[in-house]
Amino acid sequence: MRLMIKETLISAYIASRNLHFKFISPISAHSTNSAMPSQLDDRRTSELRASLSAVGSTLDAELRPRITTIHSNSAALASQQADVAKQTAKLQKESVQWQKMADNSREKLKELGDIQNWAEMIERDLQVVEETLRIAEGDGIDERDANGHMGRANGNGVYQK
Repeated sequence: MRLMIKETLISAYIASRNLHFKFISPISAHSTNSAMPSQLDDRRTSELRASLSAVGSTLDAELRPRITTIHSNSAALASQQADVAKQTAKLQKESVQWQKMADNSREKLKELGDIQNWAEMIERDLQVVEETLRIAEGDGIDERDANGHMGRANGNGVYQK
């Protein structure tokens, strides 16, 4: 693969310089008994190598700042990732605490509801006892008004017998 790329680069360079130089692959160089290249071919070969080296240096010079930026950004991202992981762990701990508090509050409200239900049951039982005592002491007639209260209200909102 690299050999093909080098041949392509060399061919492109030769074509751009209008040089009449034929690329000789290592296989064909060994298979033929050709004479040694002339000084002109040596000069052209050295020019080609220098030009390819310059192209490589140019590409390298363009890419180095980008590579430096990528590496520095990578380090910054790693630092930010560590910070996010720490904050996530903190948030998870707080979330567990808030969940415990919510569960505790829910239990307290349930207990409050149970107390309210218990108080209503006691109130009904006391009303039954009160009605029973009233009937036993009184004339035995149930004198509830439309709201279920005993007796009738006077002007102050107090119920009387």
